[in-house]
Amino acid sequence: MTDPHRIAIDPIYAEHPFALEILVRLQEAGHDAVLIGGVVRDGLQVQMGRQVTYPPQDIDIATSAMPEEIRAVFPDRTILGVGEAFGVLLIVGPCDRTYEVATFRVESEYDGRWPANVRLVRDLASDVNRRDLTINGLAASADGVVIDLVNGIQDLRDRRVTTIGDPDIRFGEDYLRMMRAVRFACRVDGKIDAATALAIREHAPSIAAISAERIGEELLRILETPHASRGIMLLDDLGLLALILPELTACHGVEQPEEYHPEGDVYVHTLVALKVADGFIRDPIVKLAVLLHDIGKPVALERNEGVNMGGHCAIGARMAKAVGRRLRLSNQQADRLAYLVRQHMRIADFPVMGRGKQVRFLSEGECPDGGNIRDRYPLFFQLLQVMVADCEASAHRSSGWAPILREAIRVADHVDHVCGLKKARSLLDGHDLTELGLPPGPRTGQILDHVHDRILAGFIMTRGEALELARALIAQSPLAEDETIGS
Repeated sequence: MTDPHRIAIDPIYAEHPFALEILVRLQEAGHDAVLIGGVVRDGLQVQMGRQVTYPPQDIDIATSAMPEEIRAVFPDRTILGVGEAFGVLLIVGPCDRTYEVATFRVESEYDGRWPANVRLVRDLASDVNRRDLTINGLAASADGVVIDLVNGIQDLRDRRVTTIGDPDIRFGEDYLRMMRAVRFACRVDGKIDAATALAIREHAPSIAAISAERIGEELLRILETPHASRGIMLLDDLGLLALILPELTACHGVEQPEEYHPEGDVYVHTLVALKVADGFIRDPIVKLAVLLHDIGKPVALERNEGVNMGGHCAIGARMAKAVGRRLRLSNQQADRLAYLVRQHMRIADFPVMGRGKQVRFLSEGECPDGGNIRDRYPLFFQLLQVMVADCEASAHRSSGWAPILREAIRVADHVDHVCGLKKARSLLDGHDLTELGLPPGPRTGQILDHVHDRILAGFIMTRGEALELARALIAQSPLAEDETIGS
């Protein structure tokens, strides 16, 4: 570097005052200490006029001090040696906030996943040159002067993702770096250097050696970016997607009626929907639902002998649940993913449902303490997000989702009036039916659903009215199927 580049340090230290204390105390003790990685990269992007979250929540600090020397500098602080063998310590600052401080190190003897040998060193250059990408190899002094030893500033300015050193070596050390390269191309809205891309294509089959959990975490990080659709296209172009999400690549060439999908086949539609989602969805599980919402179509088309894709939602939900388990998502995440895929077409019927059925649908996963529709009915809101992306990527556009949104607002107001499913269950439950002489069996649930729907529709307001209807239903012959919900 000739002219020094600086990042804005005031926002960093305003948010992370203890980070400054760490740097200063290490330097006063005679050690080198720098900010490194994401905080420097994003600080430079701010200087370049780009919209990024700054400062980041996590601040990484690297130093020439050995772990025992770091401990000696901070005898007054709790220090967690979570990765001390690799030179990584967590220093607990004010308000129990932790800061990672790592000794400069070099790594060797990789197996494609992890280094077998880690050696702590005193110089920054050695540490930087063992890292993956030039834009992640930037450091900065405590006063914000950027230290660029790998041409990272120019690559960041050009929005170019390039490995530090030989890309074959970098990717051979850790195959997950191939997905990281894609993620950072999305983060900087840039391109992958030609030599780097060629090395990814050559190493792509080796992604199978990486644990499903690490792949899942990296995929969600790609989906968190505002350019996830481009990330999926890059994964496909580089030969990684078929190994990570074969259910999605199976959608290539699966044609759809042009009347409804002038944009193209199932795969093209999915990427267009994800691009729409990039504009307003931040939750990576919801974006994953958009990505997987139609994966059941190829299977449904085959089962229906090429006539139609009926049943693809249920098929896709089972497939999505399997994908979630394979990628080691939490049970809650996998369940939410499957729910969004299963219900992404059913929500289209929301305006014509009976009021009781609408309240049940809206109230799935309800958070009573939430103030607005998004917070109070998170599952329904996320489902609406999936539907908006789906509709905007087809011929339906806003005519598909606007009526559902309008009706949801009306139903939410209605729920406030009738007090919702919790009140319905408090007015009548299964024990009440037993006391009224109904023996246990399928009719118990049938009658409860019928009475609850009348309560949710606003026709029954008191416990006495609920009991009166229950008595009348018990005295009748079993309800017909079309009388059980919303009548």
